[in-house]
Amino acid sequence: MEGYADQSSVAAGHEVQLFVSTSAGRWRATAYRMGWYGGKQGASVWHSGWQRGREQARPRTSGKTLTVKAGWKRSLSVPTAGWRPGSYLIRLEVAHHASYVPLTVRSPSTRGRLVLLAPDTTWQAYNDWGGRNLYWGPTGKSDSAHRSRAVTFDRPYAYGQGAGEFLARMLPVVTLAERLRLPLAYADDIDLERDPHLLDGATGVVSMGHDEYYSVKMRANLTAARDAGTNLAFLGANAVFRRIRLQSTDLGRYRLEVNYKDPAEDPVSRKHPRQTTADWPANPSPDPESSLVGESYACFPGAGALVVLDPSSWLLAGTGLKQGDTIPDVLGPEFDTVVPGMPAPHPLDVVLRSPVYCGPYTHADATYYSAKSGAGVFDAGTMSWVVGLTGSRGERTQHLEQAITTNLLRAFAGSRAGSAHPAGG
Repeated sequence: MEGYADQSSVAAGHEVQLFVSTSAGRWRATAYRMGWYGGKQGASVWHSGWQRGREQARPRTSGKTLTVKAGWKRSLSVPTAGWRPGSYLIRLEVAHHASYVPLTVRSPSTRGRLVLLAPDTTWQAYNDWGGRNLYWGPTGKSDSAHRSRAVTFDRPYAYGQGAGEFLARMLPVVTLAERLRLPLAYADDIDLERDPHLLDGATGVVSMGHDEYYSVKMRANLTAARDAGTNLAFLGANAVFRRIRLQSTDLGRYRLEVNYKDPAEDPVSRKHPRQTTADWPANPSPDPESSLVGESYACFPGAGALVVLDPSSWLLAGTGLKQGDTIPDVLGPEFDTVVPGMPAPHPLDVVLRSPVYCGPYTHADATYYSAKSGAGVFDAGTMSWVVGLTGSRGERTQHLEQAITTNLLRAFAGSRAGSAHPAGG
């Protein structure tokens, strides 16, 4: 039982088309808005009747980009009239099995609100439904010869029961933010590409968990928001590291994600070096992520505890943490660090500096800086930050991470945090 939608983000009132394949004789769909409902993390907003099941075509790989496509026929139209902006999961159910289709119902305006950004370009980059993603092909990981150079949203997610990374790396933040009753707005990475005015007047943007794949437009729009006073929080590591292009498929615009990684393979490298899908810090048009995020992607894998370097930081208020204290088991597996000589905004505070040895790197950092516009920018510097909110890494870690993240979300939902809480003070 699996399926996908023709849109990753939709304005309320617009229909969403589902494409579903199942060997069961019948199936049904239920839409849940995810968040905080007095202790529950979701509420049902719509359900279909039972639908006749059918198995659809097997995956096919096409073109020099080795793109895996489903090519299925439409199964069901889902109305979204009256749905509140938010993060949704559409549950596809048969008798003894279920899978999910993630969907963002985007806010009509983000002005005066804290934007929760679904990092679905990264989910899709790692999605190996049909045997390929942007990293490996059917023979296994690190398979450059057989990996895709372009992946499409026109297929199910192969992991998270079809939900991608939503359940592990996004839902805990959505739940906490809604529990705090903050003024929120919702969007996804495709919206950041689609609409240059998406973040006009937003108080802040929260990138959740793993937000690695950015197009030129996505990065430009996020940078412009920071320069207009919008706070930015990266609750993960490895953010804004891979450069992509977004193109059209038969189902619509922005549904094909192109990433050659090697500029020698990319056909646009000579004429349009800025659009070449090399990593952001790499030639032919280097623009390291540290100028936006505050630090650089370092290494994989690493593991350990986060260690307090600056207990005076406003982010740690109310935690009781002292210099050298630890937050257990949330370092890694990927991490960021401040690299001398790399471009970075100033003033910049290193709040946490944690010993870890991976390649030439000896520590991971969590940083906060004040932009000239008055915006504040935080980078957790560890991929497991959001996982730590769930309690799966222990009660102490959950308590401390929830306290720090609460300080962050409340400040970033308000006025320009870089002015209210200047770095380097």
